[in-house]
Amino acid sequence: MFDKIIHFSIHNKLVIGFLVLLLVVWGGYSVTQLPIDALPDITNNQVQVNTISPALATQEIEQTVTAPIELALANVPGVIEVRSISRFGLSNVTIVFREDMDPYRARQLVSEKLLDAIQQIPPGSGTPELAPISTGLGEIYQYVLHPAPGYERQFSAMDLRTLQDWTVRRQLAGIAGVAEINGFGGYRKQYEVAVNPQRLRQVGITMSELLMALQGSNRNTGGAYIEKGPRAYFIRGLGLVKSLDDVARTVVVVRGRTPVLVRDVAQVRFGAAVRYGAMTRNTEGEVVGGVILMLKGENSNQVVSRVKERMVQVQQSLPKGVIIEPFLDRSDLIGRAIHTVTRNLEEGALIVIFVLILFLGNWRAGLVVASVIPLAMLFAISLMNLFGVSGNLLSLGAIDFGLVVDGAVIIVEAIVSRVAHGRPAGSPALTHAEMDAAVYDSAHRIRQSASFGEIIILMVYLPILALAGIEGKMFRPMAETVAFAIIGALLLSLTYVPMMAALALSRKADTKQTFSDRLMARVQRAYTPLLAASLRHRTVVLSLSVALLTGAYLLFRTLGGEFIPTLDEGDMAIELHMPTGTALGQTVATTGQVGAILRRQFPEVKSVVSRIGVADIPTDPDPIEVAMVTILLKPQTEWTSASTREALAEKMQKALAVLPGVSYEFSQPIQLRFNELISGARQDVAVKIYGEDLARLATLGAQAAALIAPISGAQDVAAERTAGLPQITVAFNRDRLAQYGLSVSEVSDVLATGFSGATAGTVYEGAKRFDLVLRLDSAHHTGIDDVRALPVALADSNQVPLGEVAQIDLKDGPAQISHEDGKRRITVGLNVRSRDVQSVVQDIQAVLGKQLPLPPGYYIRYGGQFQNLIEAQQRLSIAVPVALALIFILLFFTFGSLKESLLIFTAIPLSAIGGVVALWARGLPFSVSAGVGFIALFGVAVLNGIVLIGEFNRLEADGVHDVLERVRLGTAARLRPVIMTAAVASLGFLPMALSNTAGAEVQRPLATVVIGGLVTATLLTLVVLPILYSLFLKGGRGTAAASPGETEAAPTSPPPGIMRCRPPGWCSCSR
Repeated sequence: MFDKIIHFSIHNKLVIGFLVLLLVVWGGYSVTQLPIDALPDITNNQVQVNTISPALATQEIEQTVTAPIELALANVPGVIEVRSISRFGLSNVTIVFREDMDPYRARQLVSEKLLDAIQQIPPGSGTPELAPISTGLGEIYQYVLHPAPGYERQFSAMDLRTLQDWTVRRQLAGIAGVAEINGFGGYRKQYEVAVNPQRLRQVGITMSELLMALQGSNRNTGGAYIEKGPRAYFIRGLGLVKSLDDVARTVVVVRGRTPVLVRDVAQVRFGAAVRYGAMTRNTEGEVVGGVILMLKGENSNQVVSRVKERMVQVQQSLPKGVIIEPFLDRSDLIGRAIHTVTRNLEEGALIVIFVLILFLGNWRAGLVVASVIPLAMLFAISLMNLFGVSGNLLSLGAIDFGLVVDGAVIIVEAIVSRVAHGRPAGSPALTHAEMDAAVYDSAHRIRQSASFGEIIILMVYLPILALAGIEGKMFRPMAETVAFAIIGALLLSLTYVPMMAALALSRKADTKQTFSDRLMARVQRAYTPLLAASLRHRTVVLSLSVALLTGAYLLFRTLGGEFIPTLDEGDMAIELHMPTGTALGQTVATTGQVGAILRRQFPEVKSVVSRIGVADIPTDPDPIEVAMVTILLKPQTEWTSASTREALAEKMQKALAVLPGVSYEFSQPIQLRFNELISGARQDVAVKIYGEDLARLATLGAQAAALIAPISGAQDVAAERTAGLPQITVAFNRDRLAQYGLSVSEVSDVLATGFSGATAGTVYEGAKRFDLVLRLDSAHHTGIDDVRALPVALADSNQVPLGEVAQIDLKDGPAQISHEDGKRRITVGLNVRSRDVQSVVQDIQAVLGKQLPLPPGYYIRYGGQFQNLIEAQQRLSIAVPVALALIFILLFFTFGSLKESLLIFTAIPLSAIGGVVALWARGLPFSVSAGVGFIALFGVAVLNGIVLIGEFNRLEADGVHDVLERVRLGTAARLRPVIMTAAVASLGFLPMALSNTAGAEVQRPLATVVIGGLVTATLLTLVVLPILYSLFLKGGRGTAAASPGETEAAPTSPPPGIMRCRPPGWCSCSR
């Protein structure tokens, strides 16, 4: 079949040209449609359920809200983990599903089960709602609303928040690909009825009566219609309140003939909802902002572009003096990452082209091969777009053009050898028909070798496609993209390359010695005595090889391990913690101080924006004493305080240490979000202690944190704060309640209405809606004495203070209760700097195992990046042997000899030596990225062995029966293609290995392994493999099975003058 394709391509050039043109058009269109991001989205398949209940404390949230939801969702099909956080006023439950579960199907199942849970949740305790369909990469655009200079007094924080909710949010919500706009900061406007309890007592009105009066005086109604003559008149009753004055003039009761109005017992004013979050910027104080969440699976680059276009319209719709300004734009990171990919690909392509021309010694041939690179890329991008594979640092950045052009190199090399170098000097130029025949003859003879190398590479990437979990999401797109590119290159090598070779290559005989010939002559002169000495001292060389392999294994055990190298996002994030129970205003003031210190002492800092507590949609369920501080940095080339992110973080931590009672955990915005969504903890490593007693868990957590803190590399060590929340507890005295004829529910409603507030209706301002809320005024809302004095109405119209029927005290209670799969747990989180994750966790395990005794029923698990690393290593322990087995099977079926297959297989351990040494030399730990590099390396490494064994077999078939003579002639004939194969494959990764631009750290281990491995594999294969061949195949192959080399006809020998530089058959197959 391949022969027919080659023949058709050569004799139907116009058709092939047209198909190539279609590929260019299709690929060009696909480039504009390809989903682009900095990294693959590794968020697990999850659904979040949030329940907001401002009146409930942590214990009540756990018992009455979280527990019923967890129980209802426990048996949902496809669930692999359920974890939750319960804190004052909020329940956050995360359900993690299998990756093969459709996300919309998962949400449907959760929604159905929530109907059962809602039946178990007491009335008034909140309604469970699903979080938006977004992921860890979903926060694509963040902005702030602030007054322009000179307009600060015209727009209050409430005005800005109203603009955010009813102007900005409404216009952004309709953008395709946007899941939600999450508001932050400011004051949410309410129509507030602030009650004076003393005046209530004076007129004998209860809070319940006032609430019922407000609810009953704020509605419209209708009375159908009246027919009068030919017309119908529809009846509409208008009773909705439209202003504060309408609320103030509402009648509560009538005493005699005198109505008591709302304004007689309360102040009607604009108020604000109880706040559980805020936002600050630099030293400006509080601002209002928003976070745009992208719908899962959308093209982030396109969605950000749409958002930017809409932002122009939004700015025009805002009042004069209000500015909407982005502070975190995902397209900036994407642009930097794609710049890294583009630069690496361009430099890699140029290096490959240079090496090709250098070794081929023919610039036309080099350009024909080089033209396969962009065409194969267009083919790969088209299939990526077709199969939904996004373009990012790993999918596009891991392509090695040396591997892509491999098949084309073989075919063009054979054609050049036949046409230019395989004819005597002075031969006439070939006619077009003769050229077509020569190209076909050369290509069809070499097609087996051309396709075999590509198939080997494809096969070694197949196990990567089988990776699951986070590492599967990270590296499967890379394997798919490489496979698409190689398939495209293989098709092009059988169609486009023969067609272009027949058109573009010179048809004249060329016997001149080129620079390439002279270069290889020097290499040959150095290699020949080395090989001879190695054959004389076989034992020494083999012993040295075994020693190097043993040393590499021992060295590998010292490398340590990490899951995936941390992507440098260009900005930093701090998780700021203040003492439990800190007031929101104090946290706001502290973040302002943090911004002032960072901007004053670090010229690298452009801006500091802090998000405190929770937003409207509590996707990040933080308390008001926790702030996420985003530090926007200038390009690293402009840094003066430090040269690395780690060093800058250490200096910032020292500078911020002047603020008492504040702890900091340094990370990056996306990294924090990924860590939290994947494992429930924002830090790199989470030490999870499971048990039932909250006090015992808090004690164990504090002890564990103290033991971990001194360990080298463990930074930002902090135990989850589960206790110490100041509470005013109201314990109802049932005997006194019975004495006064009161029920617990009646008194509870009064308590909730007085301090949390009760919604009495809605006030409409055009399309805007605001709650009408009843609560105590601020003068009676200050401390425990106001709680004791809260009036409770009795059946005889008298009132009694709450303190008469309840014991009211100040106590500390739980701040947060965390569950995982139904069990309580506490987390000790830490970030790892200046060491690898694996060795740090091993030290932690040793310390905690010896010095932290656990009560019966309590146990420890490790999460975060360490858990991901362990799972990835387990999967790689399967994927790597499978890849090796596939390689061996291909070798055996190709050569039909167990001995020869084993000989070629020795290239794999030899290549591993260089990979390990390269990682050690560059100070890189073993990671999943490095593991994938080893898989790719093993596939490339065996190609050199195929080259040599194939040539040895051809010589044996030609009658060279002396094994040492076969070794000498075969290595001389194949030296050039062996070196060229290794040089092209390794140097194609060189820009990736040396790059320091955004995202390079993710690619660096993979490229380092391949380059280092190919260096040792090539050097040792040229020496060790001939020795092993001479030892184990002295009597020949013992089989008549064909090999790639046997199917190729040796080209006509060049003139005697250059025989030494071009040994017979060197260019008949680069394999």
